[in-house]
Amino acid sequence: MTVKSRILEILERKKGQVLSGEALAEELGCTRAAVWKAVKSLREEGYSIEAGSNRGYTLCPGSNLLSQEAIRLHLKNKTGSVRVCREVSSTNQEAKRAALEENAPAGSLVVANSQSAGRGRRGRYFYSPEKSGLYMSVILRPEGKLSDSLVLTTSAAVAVYRAVEKICGISLEIKWVNDLYFQGKKVCGILTEAVTDFESGDIEFAVVGIGLNLYVEKETLPKELLGIVGGLYSGKEEAGKVDKNLLIGEIVNCLMEEAERNEISEIYIERNFIPGNKILICEENKIREAYAEKICSDGRLLIREKNGEKRALSYGEVSLKMQEK
Repeated sequence: MTVKSRILEILERKKGQVLSGEALAEELGCTRAAVWKAVKSLREEGYSIEAGSNRGYTLCPGSNLLSQEAIRLHLKNKTGSVRVCREVSSTNQEAKRAALEENAPAGSLVVANSQSAGRGRRGRYFYSPEKSGLYMSVILRPEGKLSDSLVLTTSAAVAVYRAVEKICGISLEIKWVNDLYFQGKKVCGILTEAVTDFESGDIEFAVVGIGLNLYVEKETLPKELLGIVGGLYSGKEEAGKVDKNLLIGEIVNCLMEEAERNEISEIYIERNFIPGNKILICEENKIREAYAEKICSDGRLLIREKNGEKRALSYGEVSLKMQEK
């Protein structure tokens, strides 16, 4: 770890406290000049560090840049790797590469300020502009078959729900199978991708991609998303008060706990607004009406077709049928 990274870790851990350059140099075993140089570099990167003669250095409480040092402070499991990027094509792609090429352990994550080619389900483009959301992918190494990946997706939805409620004080709703909503608009999408052993069908590893909107700028929002997507907060200033590193750390902590359970959480069932409603199902570019009965114990959605036949969906595009006036 470089002097700069070590100083940032200390400043993050003691955010708001004044730390003398002499004390930092002594703790790190380096010169005061090296401390000054590292702090100067951090300030150039955008960190709000106050410095003055005979006062020392202070990382301002409002400093909210993403950093692996700050995220790691909030992780319960610190064995995984943490990578923070300014921009990537897709955090899921980077996480899969780390799992395959570096054998990154469970709990490892890739976080980005923005994605140039973020993907949702069925290869759809996932809108992920700079700084307005959290874009992250977590590596899991669960025991089980490919069919168990649906449970992982529900675990991720519950993890986001729990973390947002704890850190932001906001209660979200869950839409089968992998979206979270707030005030009637989608604020979070989840994409779970698993790599399996061809012969046994066992999951070698899974990557859970999470895109959470803190706020949306309507001026730059694609027209097709207007009225559909939203954020946890109404604007940039309000969203800027959220400790993003803490929120990311809590999402990972909750995800690791939920994945360990390997079963559908009661939260997923209770907060899901699809069961008990007439729905529209889109399959193979055809739309049909059905009734959503309940969430099954394996995460599938039990539906009743218009002819009375019941079946369980493992995947699919569903939406609430608007009530006729």
